Amino acid sequence: MTVIHTRIIGTGSYLPEKILSNADLASVVETSDEWIQQRTGIRQRHIAADSEMTSDLALKASQRALDMAGIAPDKLDLIIVATTTPDMVFPSTACLLQAKLGAKGMPAFDVQAVCSGFVYALATADQFMRSGQYEHILVVGAEIYSRILDWQDRGTCVLFGDGAGAVVLKRSAEPGILAACLHADGSHAGILSVPGSVSGGKVSGRPLLQMDGTAVFKFAVKVLEEVAVETLAIAGLHKSDINWLIPHQANIRIIQATAKKLGLPMERVITTVDRHANTSAASVPLALDEAVRDGRIQPGQHVMLEGVGGGFTWGAVLIKWQAGSEDS
Repeated sequence: MTVIHTRIIGTGSYLPEKILSNADLASVVETSDEWIQQRTGIRQRHIAADSEMTSDLALKASQRALDMAGIAPDKLDLIIVATTTPDMVFPSTACLLQAKLGAKGMPAFDVQAVCSGFVYALATADQFMRSGQYEHILVVGAEIYSRILDWQDRGTCVLFGDGAGAVVLKRSAEPGILAACLHADGSHAGILSVPGSVSGGKVSGRPLLQMDGTAVFKFAVKVLEEVAVETLAIAGLHKSDINWLIPHQANIRIIQATAKKLGLPMERVITTVDRHANTSAASVPLALDEAVRDGRIQPGQHVMLEGVGGGFTWGAVLIKWQAGSEDS
């Protein structure tokens, strides 16, 4: 019996044109460039235009990933979008993206695991691929967090940005995704949430992000190391086998602490948080696309993707990078 594997044949990303610097923020909330950089490593973030929706960001990232893969949208067998900021209550952002791609027929759905969303979606897509029924899958992480922030709360509004990243997956006889682990613990929901909903045509609760930063930091560093080690064990590998770590881009201190626990020098960690800030489900695919396109990630290397976010959710996917695209 032939073993089915999943490999990435295309990556893409999109960042809105508008850039909001720390200095810009300092003009509207009590903060400073120095304060933000020292605590987070963030220098700037991108902000979606009023006319842009999450599906629009997803579309541009997806088109770039499809171009790299060398396949047309109608060749896709499944579309999964990870987002916490959908265009609307329903239809799903994935269905809206499908229409904008000019495709139809294949299943499309959203995954909501906040900042772990892309890792959750990638692991989910891998399981669909291994069923043998799918050949090409599009996985996207897309967010417009600027619309769920309290811009007077300097503890949260400085942390986030908007963007989208995407990958095209292909069924393969050669190992690509080696292992994946996903976890959640809803008892920690209170330390990071947007406690609002729609009821009777009105907003119920407070639909803005709230966070206990200290609690999030401690939890994130702990579980990011644990899930990486767990994922390596499934693949029969060790920490020293990681060539590149691409963690969720929330805060440079969390990234540095995680790398230290895994015994990795920062030279082997892909970071974009300084320029993108925290783009939630988009952060990992944005960083992956950058590292693929600038040539840092090479065939045969082991790449560890991991995320942690509200829920709390966390997970990791270990990839053995393969060269080539559709015709290889």
